[in-house]
Amino acid sequence: MNDSQLLRYSRHILLPQIDVRGQEKLTQSCILIVGAGGLGSPAALYLAASGIGKIIICDKDNVDLTNLQRQIIHNTDAIGEPKTASARRTLNHINPEVEIMTLQEPATEEMLVHLLSSADAVVDASDNFATRHAINQACIIQKKPLISGAVVRFDGQVSVFDLRSADNPCYHCLFPLSGEDNDPNCAVMGVFAPLAGIIGCTQAAETIKVLLGIGETLNGRLLLLDGLTMKWRTINLKKDPACEACSSSSARASNDGG
Repeated sequence: MNDSQLLRYSRHILLPQIDVRGQEKLTQSCILIVGAGGLGSPAALYLAASGIGKIIICDKDNVDLTNLQRQIIHNTDAIGEPKTASARRTLNHINPEVEIMTLQEPATEEMLVHLLSSADAVVDASDNFATRHAINQACIIQKKPLISGAVVRFDGQVSVFDLRSADNPCYHCLFPLSGEDNDPNCAVMGVFAPLAGIIGCTQAAETIKVLLGIGETLNGRLLLLDGLTMKWRTINLKKDPACEACSSSSARASNDGG
């Protein structure tokens, strides 16, 4: 690391759990963020500020006036332009050393599998179940950690699905595809703006912990926040041996044969 980097990241380097070696690992890491909205904004801001070497941002939408209440990576001047372009500009201002790659297109499973081949982890900041399940499937295929978050109204949730180990639960174990006909829509249901920041920042923190192998991550735990009472709850998660997404092909074949 050069002198400028030692100064920029000095408060991380002072932490014995990170130190110079850990910070160097962050600068060599690549993170995929799916969604540049309420969750993706704070997650991207803190990951860039923390010195992640490369950040890939995927979002198909343009900035709208209604986004600005919570999507803090965008500003009023960005209304009408792609969220990916707005996010890249903001992140470049925060930390020009970070390489920002953007994709303004829907996140398909095929595309995600390709991107994850070179990424170390993915932050799921999407807003619909179809995309979340596509991300989950890509992470299973590529054996990559998934840092998942969601907010609606005053309720937030965050978890880590560390799919580097086949023994860990996946997103589908928690939220099976069956029965999910409608996505919670913040345009109809609303969302408490600071809650998006809290959950998105938690995703950034969990991502850094996953990359460095420090502390105890939320793998195997779902953290729930009631923004009205500021009460946190934790639900322990277990792998579903009959999960259609992450169970072994032999187990699926056995279930089909039964």
